[in-house]
Amino acid sequence: MASRIRAGYPRAMSRSDEPVLRPTGASVEEFLATVPERRQREAEVLTPMLEEIAGEPAIMWGPSIIGCGRYRYKYATGRTGEAGRIGFSPRKAALTVYLADGTEHYAEQLARLGKHRTSVACLYINKLADIDLDVLREIIELAWVRVGEMEARMHA
Repeated sequence: MASRIRAGYPRAMSRSDEPVLRPTGASVEEFLATVPERRQREAEVLTPMLEEIAGEPAIMWGPSIIGCGRYRYKYATGRTGEAGRIGFSPRKAALTVYLADGTEHYAEQLARLGKHRTSVACLYINKLADIDLDVLREIIELAWVRVGEMEARMHA
C-alpha cells in the first residue's frame, strides 16, 4: 500500500535532492494574485472547499500548489517526505487537483464529473464550468479520508 502514496505529487524533488513540495509560508492570496483572473476566480471556489473539508486553512506547498492537511509518505526506496493531504494548482492549461491515493479509486465519481482528464494521481479540469462541483467535492472528501487512512496504516 505504501507504493500508492508515492504515485502522488510528492515525487517532485529539487536538484539538491530536497523536497520541492514543502510548506513555504507564502501567502495563498499573494500567489493567486499572480495567476490569470479566470484561475483566480476558480481558486476562490476551490480553496474554501478544501478548507471546509480539511477544517483548516490552505497553505502553499512549493511554489504553486494550494493544499490543506499533511501526510507523510514513504517510497519503496525508504525515502520519506511530507505533502499536503489534499490540494490543487491553478495552472494556466488546467486546474490540477492532486489525488495522492491515485485516480483509479474514483472511477464512479469521475464518470459523473463532467469534462476532465486524469493521470495516475492528477485530475485535470479546463474550467470549473465544465464539471459538477458537488461531484468534485465528493472526490476531494473521499481523498481526504483515504489518504489519512493510508498514512495511518503506513505508520501503524
